[in-house]
Amino acid sequence: MSSIRVAVDVGGTFTDVCIFDDDTQQMRVTKVPSTPADPMIAVMNGVDRGEIDLNEVALFSHGTTVATNALITRNFPAAALVTTRGFRDVLEIRDGTKDDLWDAYNDVSAPYIRRRDRFEVSERIDYNGNTITPLDEAEARRLAELLLRRGVKTIAVCFLNSYANAAHETRMREILEEVIPDATVSTSAEVLPEIFEYPRFNTAVANAVLAPLVSGYVNRLAGRLRDGGYRGDLLLLHSGGGSMTPRLVEKFPVRLAASGIAAGAISAKHIAQQCGYDNAVSLDMGGTSTDIALVADGELRVSQEWQVEYGHPIIFPSIEVLTIGAGGGSLAHIDIAGSLRNGPQSAGADPGPACYDTGGDQPTNTDANVVLGRLGTSLAGGVKQLDRSLSEQAIRRVIAEPLGMGLEEAAQAIISVANANMADAVRLVSIRRGYDPRDFALLAFGGAGALHGADVARELGIPTVVVPPNPGVTSAMGCLLVDIQHDFAQMYNGADEDGIEQAFITLETEATARLRHEGVAEENAILQRKISMRYQGQWRSLQVPMGSGPGALERAVRTFHEQYEREFAFRQDDAPVEVYQLHLGAVGKIPKPSFRPADPVPQAPGEPAERRPVYFGVTGWLDTPVYDRDALAAGTAFQGPAIINQLDSTTVVPPYTRAEIDEWLNIRIHLEEIN
Repeated sequence: MSSIRVAVDVGGTFTDVCIFDDDTQQMRVTKVPSTPADPMIAVMNGVDRGEIDLNEVALFSHGTTVATNALITRNFPAAALVTTRGFRDVLEIRDGTKDDLWDAYNDVSAPYIRRRDRFEVSERIDYNGNTITPLDEAEARRLAELLLRRGVKTIAVCFLNSYANAAHETRMREILEEVIPDATVSTSAEVLPEIFEYPRFNTAVANAVLAPLVSGYVNRLAGRLRDGGYRGDLLLLHSGGGSMTPRLVEKFPVRLAASGIAAGAISAKHIAQQCGYDNAVSLDMGGTSTDIALVADGELRVSQEWQVEYGHPIIFPSIEVLTIGAGGGSLAHIDIAGSLRNGPQSAGADPGPACYDTGGDQPTNTDANVVLGRLGTSLAGGVKQLDRSLSEQAIRRVIAEPLGMGLEEAAQAIISVANANMADAVRLVSIRRGYDPRDFALLAFGGAGALHGADVARELGIPTVVVPPNPGVTSAMGCLLVDIQHDFAQMYNGADEDGIEQAFITLETEATARLRHEGVAEENAILQRKISMRYQGQWRSLQVPMGSGPGALERAVRTFHEQYEREFAFRQDDAPVEVYQLHLGAVGKIPKPSFRPADPVPQAPGEPAERRPVYFGVTGWLDTPVYDRDALAAGTAFQGPAIINQLDSTTVVPPYTRAEIDEWLNIRIHLEEIN
């Protein structure tokens, strides 16, 4: 029987591969450069480099940025929107907000479908689902024939109030598919059966324009794996933290819009719990960006809205991850006011940092770390050799000489700005949400996370930093830890406990059928109820867990008051609370690697593999021991200057004495062995 599990995470700079053997409980990792033009090439290169026999693979899981990149670049196929007469401009009007209210020149980007490609038909359903104006089928058929002549095969159908009655959208899709047999049609009632037309329209449109791109990529990759001998389903990580099969991706490709960034958060939660921390902040610093997520009381925060660009919401449950432009490849530059900036522009994989010697001539965080001795001259297990002299030239020319600084001072300033940006982002996901970061551990991973974790922790007063083994492939490992998961929702206006129970039973029937279609055994199916509530008169709601049986609604109301106070520092127990929406999570459990818990007993690091000078800010250059990560025991703790070489990154422990650490922040660097 096959015993190998493979997970692949495609990043902006590297594609990470994690290979776990169920029989031996051993994990192998490898990295290959990403191929932005076609990510599948890097995936298959990773399979080859990892010497993976696809005939022996039991599960292949994949986190992909294909959907995210398509929304960023807007590289869409020709697409059209069909909507209710009079509502052609919903996508243009939006909700009337702006990212920067006071910048008159900063307009929200254009809709995903241009106005000339948005068409109207006569139909109208009211808010209760009653038909006011029947769908004009003759008009609908003429429109379908027009789209056929134009060669449009990607279509979104978004009618007013279709969440209450989807009959007109369903019939419109049937007509389109009759006239254009190979059309890809997304209806808003199927993608997002919720009130508020703009978020629903935009989510359906995003789903439509992504369908040909994402399903094409997924099917091509599944075919390549099948040709190589893999006989299982390719599992795709989606934004909510679960996985989908290619069959479901074809229907809901927009769910992959935050696929890549969710994997690191899932892995961080698992590692934190293995190390004994229910509260943790994940710092996933890659080559292009840093993704930050919060684990509170053992649970990741989930947002109901996600967007690549402001003003274009995607309304699907998504793990709440804050992404900032701070990565190993983030460019250091001087703005027009003469101030040092770091990011969000990035050198990416091509041309890359100056030290890569592949055409890049601008200084990056990676170049600064090389100059300071924090990073050696070999990256990703020898895949990439770094040229320190090129880093020095770039920093001198762009930063040091214009600002009148020395080389080391300029490199340290670059790192300090990056650390400050990351610390501010952690404050946004913690303090802004009512959490004190001093009550959390910091999980530093990603290709560059371990380089900056201790400094960010010191800035925020976080007492513990956890660095997992092979931190550069931690996100890929997260793909091994996810279950098949689907999310269902239904609008509900009222407070009738029996009515709510019946509505949940209907949703559970649909959810069970979908899990069965995905091949999930009944004993592995888990249904999780949640309910959105709000104080009467408000339009924003808050989602809380919902139980079953007598008194379930009353318990949910009490939980609502408690969470509302945490979120907004206010509660009003005597105010009426109304139900807004019902949510159901359908989870199909899949077997997971059995990672061995970390040894809680601190271990001395032992003898270093080598020593080299490292620059530590005010302290200057210090002769610093360099340790081989593979030779370190579980639970190794450091209280002085040290560097730990690993597959793709370096952990730098600041040169504070134990007394200083205890007195200031009690920072402890733990290398927790979990494989």
